[in-house]
Amino acid sequence: MMALNRYRLRHLVKRHHKGAKRANKLLEQPDRLIGIILIGNNFVNIFASAIATIIAVRLFGDAGILVATITLTIVILIFSEVTPKTIAAVHPEKVAFPFSLPLVFLLRFFYPLVWLVNTVSNYLVRLLGFDIGDNNGDHLSSEELKTVVYESGAHIPVRHQNMLVNILDLEKVSVSDIMVPRNEVVGIDIEDSIDEIMQTIVNSHHTRLPVYKENLNKVVGFLHMRSTAKLINLDEVNKAELMQLTRESYFAHEATTLHTQLVNFQKEKRRIAMVVDEYGDVQGIVTLEDILEEIVGNFTTNMADETDEIHTQQDGSFLIDGSVTIREINRALDWDLPTDGAKTLNGLLTEFLENIPESNVGVELLSYRAEVIQVKDNMIKNVRMWYFNPEDEVKQAPLF
Repeated sequence: MMALNRYRLRHLVKRHHKGAKRANKLLEQPDRLIGIILIGNNFVNIFASAIATIIAVRLFGDAGILVATITLTIVILIFSEVTPKTIAAVHPEKVAFPFSLPLVFLLRFFYPLVWLVNTVSNYLVRLLGFDIGDNNGDHLSSEELKTVVYESGAHIPVRHQNMLVNILDLEKVSVSDIMVPRNEVVGIDIEDSIDEIMQTIVNSHHTRLPVYKENLNKVVGFLHMRSTAKLINLDEVNKAELMQLTRESYFAHEATTLHTQLVNFQKEKRRIAMVVDEYGDVQGIVTLEDILEEIVGNFTTNMADETDEIHTQQDGSFLIDGSVTIREINRALDWDLPTDGAKTLNGLLTEFLENIPESNVGVELLSYRAEVIQVKDNMIKNVRMWYFNPEDEVKQAPLF
């Protein structure tokens, strides 16, 4: 009864399994269940001991007490304790469900005795400072739920396990962790000429483009590329027509968790938002697709091969653009670089070195080594990185 998986038990109860219903009802009051089991168990053991002692004394005299004790101990251990309880522990459902029926009957029949025993026992339990009504042991935290998911084995495919765990992690990741940074945002400056604007639209690989005046802090709205098809039939495209096709801006705070932002996207019927800081300045863009990638993974088959920012080298190292986010590197290469500080590789290395380094500077971060290849405009542009095992006798590269 105690070895039953409580969550599987509740699942079977919802499916109206009779044995599961009886067992679940018994487990709702474990003190009564333990009381009736131990009353029966101790009664049988003591009664057997008394009968065995009487028989042994008649057969062997005073030595019969020792004979009865040794013999009965072996018999009870093998046939009443170890063997049946091992079977019950390994196959709890096969034993608990059918035997729940006699347990229910015995509990009703001996209820006065069970009530008396439990009353005295519960008083002693409270006297020792324990709360009998505390059932929080059945509640799972998010970290414990992750363990349950990973321990499900072949019942849940690995890809589905990762997706479920990623959903649980949405509360830990903020919008600023996955946004496209401001310096990489492609948009339409309404102050440009109409020819420049149309050229930007034609060359864009994005579905939606922000429309702004002079800079992103003066964003007007978002232009969906599907809407620009209406401009084809116009003899002459003008900015007024373009502004009519632009949908008003939608903003998200950089500290918003992905779970909350996903709900906000759903509630506002939006797929893209401008990310602002506490001062209202635009820091980047976040899209619904970015959040979905945090759950299902990248839509490309192998990010390390597909991206233009991470290149595999022949010696096993990786040439990485300094603007790549730490989360993107971890996801692409299955690494574990720290994500609680700087967001990009440039920020991580600069924060670690506490200054803007020169090229050909090497650093060691946990189990990773990085060599700064290029520094430009006060930013680390290119870095060569690789993983190493400190316990290995043969190092993959010289230690800096």
